[in-house]
Order: sequence, then C-alpha cells, then structure tokens
Amino acid sequence: MSMRHRPFGSGHPYAATEDQRVPARPLDGESVELRVRASASVESVVCEWAVDGDAPVELPLGRRNPEAGASAAAKSGAGATSGAEAEPAADSGSGAAVDGGHLAAAQARAARAAAGSWAVRTPVLEAGRRYSYRFRAALADGGSRTSRWFEVSAASWSGDGGKLDVQGADRIVPGSVRWLADADGVQRARFDVALRPEEHVVGFGERFDAVDQRGRDGARLDAVVFEQYKAQGRHGRTYLPMPFALVVGGAASWGLHVATSRRTWYDVGDLLRVEAEVGRDGVLGVRFHDGPEPADVLSAFLDEVGRPAELPSWVFRLWASGNEWNTQERVMAEMDRHREHGIPVGALVIEAWSDETTFTAFRGAAYEASEEPHRLADYTFPADGPWPDPKGMVDELHERDVKVLLWQIPLQKMRPHPRHQAAVDARQLVERGYGVREADGRPYRNRGWWFPLALMPDLSSQQVRDWWTAKRRYLVEEVGIDGFKTDGGEHAWGHDLRYADGRDGAEGNNLFPVHYARAFGDLLRACGKAPVTFSRAGFAGSQPHGAFWAGDEDSTWEAFRSSVRAGITASACGIVYWGWDLAGFSGEVPDAELYLRAAGAAAFMPIMQYHSEFNHHRTPIRDRTPWNVADRTGDERVIPVFRRLVEVRERLVPYLAEQARKAVGGGAPLMRGLFFDHPHDPDVWRYPLQYKLGDALLVAPVTEPDISEISVYLPEGEWIDVWTGRALEGGQEVRLPAPLDRPPVLCAAEHWARLSPLFAA
Repeated sequence: MSMRHRPFGSGHPYAATEDQRVPARPLDGESVELRVRASASVESVVCEWAVDGDAPVELPLGRRNPEAGASAAAKSGAGATSGAEAEPAADSGSGAAVDGGHLAAAQARAARAAAGSWAVRTPVLEAGRRYSYRFRAALADGGSRTSRWFEVSAASWSGDGGKLDVQGADRIVPGSVRWLADADGVQRARFDVALRPEEHVVGFGERFDAVDQRGRDGARLDAVVFEQYKAQGRHGRTYLPMPFALVVGGAASWGLHVATSRRTWYDVGDLLRVEAEVGRDGVLGVRFHDGPEPADVLSAFLDEVGRPAELPSWVFRLWASGNEWNTQERVMAEMDRHREHGIPVGALVIEAWSDETTFTAFRGAAYEASEEPHRLADYTFPADGPWPDPKGMVDELHERDVKVLLWQIPLQKMRPHPRHQAAVDARQLVERGYGVREADGRPYRNRGWWFPLALMPDLSSQQVRDWWTAKRRYLVEEVGIDGFKTDGGEHAWGHDLRYADGRDGAEGNNLFPVHYARAFGDLLRACGKAPVTFSRAGFAGSQPHGAFWAGDEDSTWEAFRSSVRAGITASACGIVYWGWDLAGFSGEVPDAELYLRAAGAAAFMPIMQYHSEFNHHRTPIRDRTPWNVADRTGDERVIPVFRRLVEVRERLVPYLAEQARKAVGGGAPLMRGLFFDHPHDPDVWRYPLQYKLGDALLVAPVTEPDISEISVYLPEGEWIDVWTGRALEGGQEVRLPAPLDRPPVLCAAEHWARLSPLFAA
C-alpha cells in the first residue's frame, strides 16, 4: 500500500477511519476533510479537486498526526466522532483477548494507522454541483502514485423528492416531512410524530440506557446492529436494535414501526422526530399500530415481523458456562461441582470446544479434510486429547438432565492463513460465491476488530445456510448437541456490500444476525430438536428465532442496572426468551453482594445464566461459578444463597413455561415493564427497573449496594409478599425487607393460591 482512500471508510457506524472522507455524505454549505493513509515511502500528497468537470486545482495534504506517535493517535481517539469515546479504527482489529478486552490490539493498530494519515480540508460544497477529486503521492525514490477519481456532492433538505407509505392512523405532524437529496437522488427522510404530554416512549429494540426514552435531554437513538463491547448504557448502542416504538400513557396505546432494515435515528422530546435512510426508489414505509393495551400494539407489530416460537421448558433452568472450560475434564469437573454443592443446572454452554478455525471440529480431533460434511465416524479423539469422547460426555450430561449448547461464530477465519479443513471451507466459500461480497464482487473480508479479515458466509441465501449448517449437522444428529450459542452477528460493515437476496449493505447488514439465528434454528428443527439458539445480535424479524442475551458487560452495579433495562426494553419489542451474564462476565470477580443480588434478579427473569470471559488461564481464575466467587471473596453466604435461589428457580419452571406459551400465543411478554399491565398508572414510571414476570409476579431487583430494604411500588390490586405471605394493597409505595436470599418479589393475590407452594420450601 502506497496510498489508500475509502470515501466511506470501513463502514463503522460511529467512528471515522484514517482513510475516509469526513463527513462521508456532506451537507450543503459544509466542507469535507479528505483523509489518505500512506506508507512510509510517501513524502508528500496532493489532492486534485475539480468542480463540475472544470480543470482541477491542487490542494496539498498535511499529516494528521505530525508527531507520528502512538500516544498522539490514541489521544485523538483514532477518528472517533464528536462526543464519542475513543474507538479503534474499524479495520484494524485483532482477535486476541487481552487485558482490556478484545479491542486492545485494535486500539494499537489504530494508533499506527493515524500515524500514517494525511488530510486536507476542501472548499465549502454547494448543493447542485458535482465535485471530483483524486490523490497524487510523491515517493521517496522519486516515483509517484495516482489514485482513481472519486466523486461527491452536497445534499440538502427539501419538502419533496420521496414518498412515505403510511399505514394505520396517521400521526405524522403536517408539514414536517423532509427529504435529503444530493446529485444522485434521495438519501434520507425525516418527519415528526405527535406525542401527548402524558405519553411515554419505550422500545427501539434492546436498550441499555433507559426504559422511557422520552425527554432525555436531547439524547439521540439510532437503530443499527453494532458490537459495543461493554458499557452499552453509557454509549447508547446496542446489539439488538429495532425501528419500533411503543407509546404508552394516553387514552390508548399505540406503536410506530419504520418498516425498513436500513439505519434509522430518533429524537424523543415533546414530539418524536424520525430520520431514516431510504433506498433508490425513495419510498419509506411507516406503520402505526393502535390498540387499547400495549400487548395489542405489540401483537400487531409481531404480525408484521414474525412471532416468537415456543421453546422447551428446559431453557428456564440454570445455564452455566465459562470461556476457559476448554477440555472435557474441566467441563465435567464443573458439572461435578454443581452436583456436589446441590445446585441444579439445566443447560451447559461450551464456548471453547472447537479448533476455532472451522467451528465444526472439536479441538484436538484427528481427521482428514473433506469437501463433504463430516460424520462423527470421520473423527478420532485421542485419549490424552482435550476432548477424548465428546459423544460420551454429552450422553452423560443428558443422563444428568443437563442440555448442551456449543458456541458458534458466523465467519471463516483467515488469520493465520487457513490450513487443513479451514482451507477447504475457505476455498469452497470463495469458489462457489457463497460469501457476502464487496461492491466490486470481491469476497467481503470482516472489517471489524474481532476475527479481522475473515470471510463471511452470505446467510441471506438458503443454499449458503444449508451449506454452512451441513458441516455442523453431525454435532446435533450424532453427538447429541441441543442448541447453539450464535454469538457475533455484528460483522457486516459497509453500505455497499452485496447479498444474494439482492440487498446491498445499507439494507442487508442489519438482517445478517436474523439469517444467522434462523440458519441454526432450521438445522436443529431438521434434526428433530427444538430451535434453541442463544444470540446477542438481532433486528426486527429476530423474534421467531430462539433466545437472546444482553452481550458483554463488566461486573459492576452500573452494568447490572443497564442489563435490567435491556431486558425490559427487549421484551417491549417482542423478545420472549431473554437473559444476561448475571453480575457481568468481564473483569475482576464481583463481590458477594453484587453476585447474589444479580442472581436474585436473574432467578426471576426468562433465562438465568452465568458466564465468564477468557482470562488466559491465569490465576486466580475469574469463573463466575458460585464456588469460585465464594473462594475469591471469602464470603460463606455465596453458595447456600445461590443454591436457594436456583432451587426456587427450579420450582418456577412450569409457571415460566406456561407464561411463555401465553406470550408466544399473542399475550404480553414474559418479562415486561409494569406499564404493560398498568398503562394508565403514571406512578409506574418512577420505578423503571421493576417488572412483571408473567401475569402473577412483580419483581423489584436490588441494584444498589448496602441495601437491607427497598421501596417498591405496587400498582392497583392486592399483592402478596411471596416470602412472608403478607398481603399488601396496591396503589402505593411500600418498604420491603430485602435479604440476599429473598429478593423482593410479590404475587398478584388472585394467583397466590396456586403459586404459594413454590415459595414455601
């Protein structure tokens, strides 16, 4: 590389790279910064800038970081957008997991990229004109390099240019519709939706920053699938966005669905301002759904995007995993510890099982590479290897009533250079045209920081989904695997990618995780199993495809609160089966109080699971098992309290399965904010972290340290404290004791007779 310029950079939705145009799509009256990455052999760079085909003028470029030091690049935030925390350059990542997370190596590469960056600011652009530019570099050896010509034009807002396809009661403010267009046509639509003073706005997918998005001091939301590694609540970003808002608090509830898979933005204040990318046809679908109750509105939305599918009751038992459980011996030892301590476990997620080049073969297995999918008999498992008998292990776990899920990634790794079966898979993917493609037809190479430059199968194609999952079929049919953790669905970056279903990246990227979970669900169904997938990424249309968890978080109280919000908001968009890494999965082991408070909340959520991040097998270990937390903290309460909570959870399984069936059938979500059942009670909004679990239970998680009692709001009706049997009248705030082993939970009086035995033991 002597010189590189990509007008849109890597496609990172929140940060600019050191080789792009900033802004990539300028407005009338703006100038742009043109950035070029150049190798050390480049001594100077000139931009030739032309207007409407006139003779070009020369604009000399200067170094963006004259000090050319990593520290200077790091301080610059590697091109982070205004108001955003420093991010690594989007195409400069590493799959290495080191202290600071798997973005640390990417940050270092970003610094190097900044050190080799040149830039120039153009004159102000005017709408209606076309601008062309190219770069010419002088090399130290006396030679030169010249880039191709690039074009840009300025966009401006006007009252016409596109069409809104509105269905339902039209709530769009008259005269508010605007269209953004440049010389190539319409790019975006913008419109305002009227809100009444008493209305609250919930939704937009899984959101970590707030339950009610109304009036948050100008905070702007967007809907784009993105891997925000930790601190999602501070950044306002999410793995699982949706262009859907549920409006509650007026005479009746209603919802807004911007019927697009392209990126959308939302400002929620006195009114709701919506901005959305549009396609070449300039048409944007807008759907308004009305209903007397929030559940009716949600049901109408699910009629559009797809309804959840019922999963088996075992998903409601405790899920256990740790990223360093990377041998059969270690896995069985942890399961033995569960049995020794009398802590029932229902599902085991094995993350570090595969060779991590194919994600189809157990690490250490001997086998011949093949063009055809392997069967179990094709593998030899050395007795002294990490997985001497995978099928025997799964059979034994099944005898113990433990289901098994295996971790997956939707990428074909290309670093290091693939060998053996990975080379066969990569060659097939390229030669058969099975990968997502760049605009010029080349296979797309992952631009993100995790598994950089990997190939990505085009799962929008049924043929590719069948090819990709056929390689894993033996795991289900013969080994007996019960589900898959479908991790990492956020790798599609770039508006101009090409998919087999005809969509470009702007329209198709958000749908990639939908196709991904669908592919593995279909595999499980084809093998006679329930479609249990466990995803962190998704979009509108993900609702029918398995279960979800809230992604990566530290073990902090702040992350705890963020995760509760995520569960309430995801459910408001139709996600029934949802969980989180209780007490966080990253960083130092949580203290006993945080761990047990988080376990107490998770015991009353749709999915209860613990997990821990890879820590290079350093000691002391960072597993989130109750025995390791007890050992690390020295707190003798951890194991008995955790055991008691899981025992209650086991007794709740039939109730949870019953209530999930109602939710799947069109009722209110399983985990839901109080506003679902009490939309006209303004006081429920003062307690945004309280929620219902099914029709009967009201949960008030303790999300602050050093608490012995808690204020709980009880909506109208009669409520029973499940631990004491004390009856309480609704329509008031009450103070309840909050011991670690008895998280504040109440039962609606009409359900108490049948549920009281669950809490008597």
